[in-house]
Amino acid sequence: MSTDLPPIYFYFPHPKLGVSSLPDNANYYWQWQCAQHSILPMQSGGCFWTLQTYLYLNDRGFPCQLVAEMPDEGIVVTHRDFLADSFQPGRKLLLVCLRADVDRHPYAQLHVVQNPHQTILKRSLELWESHFIPHWPQPSIIPRDPNRGDTFENVTFLGNETNLVPEFRGSDWLDRLQDLGLKFQVKLNHNEWHNYSNTDAILAVRSMGVDNEWNGKPGSKLYSAWHSGVPAILGYESAFRAERKSDLDYLEATSLEDVISALTQLRDNPQLRDRMAENGQQRNQETKPEVMVGKWQDFLRNIAVPAYQDWCEMTNLQQQLFLKARRSFISMRPIYYRFKRNLTSAN
Repeated sequence: MSTDLPPIYFYFPHPKLGVSSLPDNANYYWQWQCAQHSILPMQSGGCFWTLQTYLYLNDRGFPCQLVAEMPDEGIVVTHRDFLADSFQPGRKLLLVCLRADVDRHPYAQLHVVQNPHQTILKRSLELWESHFIPHWPQPSIIPRDPNRGDTFENVTFLGNETNLVPEFRGSDWLDRLQDLGLKFQVKLNHNEWHNYSNTDAILAVRSMGVDNEWNGKPGSKLYSAWHSGVPAILGYESAFRAERKSDLDYLEATSLEDVISALTQLRDNPQLRDRMAENGQQRNQETKPEVMVGKWQDFLRNIAVPAYQDWCEMTNLQQQLFLKARRSFISMRPIYYRFKRNLTSAN
């Protein structure tokens, strides 16, 4: 460990997940992930974020350790999935919670969020300080095969079946695609999520319309599109909108007709597809591993370390008052949100 930093740990309780071995470095992460049949796709969030972050930082020489047991002191970075609601940091422990798309941890001093919308809360009455760092892009991506040239045929959904909306499950949808001369590929097995070799367009619409609860989801589908060289049709989600700098980043769809219109536009305009792919090559620089490692190093050195020092310098009474304020707000939160809803309805 470096002498100018406190101990920095990544808490990943892999024995509890039924995992006996871990990858040696980030290059082997995806191969390892695909081999872990005991870890369901819906449980993989903690694996992706916690383990990948450690591996990338460790590969580049940043002083940190991966642990399966919670330390008594130091800075501990871990996923919300791995933290019991009742867990409270001790006198010399700073907890950095990787929030994902669930609720904040009641007592973690810091949160890292995967959607910029989640950082808005730190400017409200709530006490949970949050910092946005983009999610790691899909590892081991196989980009679209350049030999496909101007072929535009395969429209692909990659993800969990729960996110495949009803509009894309019926025969009417397949008939409309057939009328456009297109085919629909559904890749539900996470072993396939890295392979874009035969994909000509990505379809990632979790819900139709603009009213949804996706403010905790990351921009991963968009990052994958940029890294794979494939144009994307995405739903109305805050993570995508926060990243959007031009219409070349992705096409947005809030209805089935929007999707059909976007597919028709892409089919009939190979120049647009080329421009979107070229734009993706520029945008994917923002989430390359070396850039992301820099973001994490900056956060740990300039945010987490000072916060850890401040926490350790607090008296026991000050720390207990901090935790008590968290408990008080948690107990009052239902009343607070009910008040906000009533206020919104009145306006």
